[in-house]
Amino acid sequence: MQTRRHILYIIGIALIAAMSIPATAQRNDKVLNRPYSDLRRWHMGFSVGLFAPSLAFTHNGFVSEAGETWFVEQPSYSPGFCVNGLFDFRLNDYFSLRFTPGMYFGNRTVKMRDSNSGAIEQQDIKSTYIVMPLDIKYNALRLHNVRPYMLAGVMPTFDVAKRRNRDLLQLKPSDFMLSIGFGCDLYLPYFKFVPEIKFCFGLTDQLKRDRPDLDDDPDRLKFTQSLSKVRQQMVVLTFYFE
Repeated sequence: MQTRRHILYIIGIALIAAMSIPATAQRNDKVLNRPYSDLRRWHMGFSVGLFAPSLAFTHNGFVSEAGETWFVEQPSYSPGFCVNGLFDFRLNDYFSLRFTPGMYFGNRTVKMRDSNSGAIEQQDIKSTYIVMPLDIKYNALRLHNVRPYMLAGVMPTFDVAKRRNRDLLQLKPSDFMLSIGFGCDLYLPYFKFVPEIKFCFGLTDQLKRDRPDLDDDPDRLKFTQSLSKVRQQMVVLTFYFE
């Protein structure tokens, strides 16, 4: 329930920002700001924003020698901070190719619970991602100083945070994600302000199963053995300045 509230909170911020755009544009509908900006072959910019990382766990029902059956979950989101550059290449009047490399700084807290005894273990997983999103952007027709859009693409990620030995769970450092999102270009006199929300879904199993650091304490492997798959997901809210 708390996880859903965090998702709705992030989406709510995006919707409020989007709804404020028409009001701003309406006040400027007699002045067409930056009328030729969309005709440039390419342009650059940057963004700042928030993202909410999560992990989707698939359990296999493993029972340890002590009769324990462990279930793992991420009970809530811990929003992180992200910064990106922007390189936009215009393909035609409606489509453009966008490359937005950046860094994401975040943390996830996962809890492990034994269904028999009710015992609970907890672990914080800190991440520093280098991301390289590549998206196709479809632009709608411009209405005065507003132009909504949709986009979809891929996002390779590389977690450069230092791994700690003897963690209950360890994740692989790289992933490949699919993304889909929407936003709205707001044309201001000197630049474009662009709020955007994006949903990202990891395609690879992130669970690291080879744990030589636990050879002297094999009982700690029960948490890894209880999972058949771990996948990443993200909700990303960004504000571009172009």
